[in-house]
Amino acid sequence: MSAYKIEAGTAQHIGNRSQQNDRVALYTAAQAPGYVMAVLADGNHSSIGSDQVLLTSKHLFDELRVGDTPSLPRLQELMRTIAEEAHQVIKMTPIAQTAEPQSALALMVLTPAGQAVWAHVGDARVYRFAGETCAMRTSDGAYVEHLINEDKLPLVAAKKHRSSKLLSNALGNSFKSPYVTFGVHEGLTAGDAFLLCSDGLWQLFKDTELAAAVQRNTPRQAAERLIDKAGERAQGKGDNCSMAIIKLVEPAKEAANYTVQKMRRAV
Repeated sequence: MSAYKIEAGTAQHIGNRSQQNDRVALYTAAQAPGYVMAVLADGNHSSIGSDQVLLTSKHLFDELRVGDTPSLPRLQELMRTIAEEAHQVIKMTPIAQTAEPQSALALMVLTPAGQAVWAHVGDARVYRFAGETCAMRTSDGAYVEHLINEDKLPLVAAKKHRSSKLLSNALGNSFKSPYVTFGVHEGLTAGDAFLLCSDGLWQLFKDTELAAAVQRNTPRQAAERLIDKAGERAQGKGDNCSMAIIKLVEPAKEAANYTVQKMRRAV
């Protein structure tokens, strides 16, 4: 397995909205050393849904217990459970009958075995970068296919799901359960990077721009520059803008040498 260290950070900007309804966080697992979770929740017109996503994610991730080998299906099931449980709790809030709080969701877990597992619901996005190349980005494609194949909707109607309360794919939607899309990448190496973000960011940038910003900067620098540029491009109409950036970088030579010497002494 390739050696790397993790550099990560989160950032948010309110944009031109009256309040910040996005939530974003990075967690380590209380009972699973070496596991890291990134979670981003994009609330609609309140933070009720996105707050609940973070609470549910943290609670269930802290309960994760693993064996010697990471189980990718188990991690996918954990993400499905997070989405479904948060969805149910959001619907049970007293204000849900009138305000209809909802949230999009992006989740990712890194394992100590060099694996990444991600999931998303709705307008939140997950990107994987290999250097300055966008190797993967989530989309609504799988959900549109689901509406066509399972709900038997015409293609035109399925593509307009965002404008329909009945068809919208979001946690807290009282008309429809969330559809969760999953992805996996194994063999992580230094130079790989991930971005989880709300539509207040990704709608304003090309994939290549995001890849370059993340690759050429530290997570903090990349976030600052992307937020500044998003503000310029939004021209006074910017949405809440939130992101989590995770970069895998070469470990410092001093740290690597120290590790080798320590291992030799132990032998």
